[in-house]
Amino acid sequence: MSWRVRGALLVAAVVLVVATVLAFVWFDRHSHSASDTLRPFLLTVVPVWLAAIAGWRVLIVRPH
Repeated sequence: MSWRVRGALLVAAVVLVVATVLAFVWFDRHSHSASDTLRPFLLTVVPVWLAAIAGWRVLIVRPH
């Protein structure tokens, strides 16, 4: 794997972590209870993380 791909994956991971934290902060500010925070947060973030992990696996695993 080239250094450009590794760098792009690292940048994407950092952006995803920052976006996850910002999404949690936004949901937490606009909620009245823990369930009002966690449910929408998980419904928003989990599909994004699953898509990112699937993409990373495609880029990292080389076909034989």
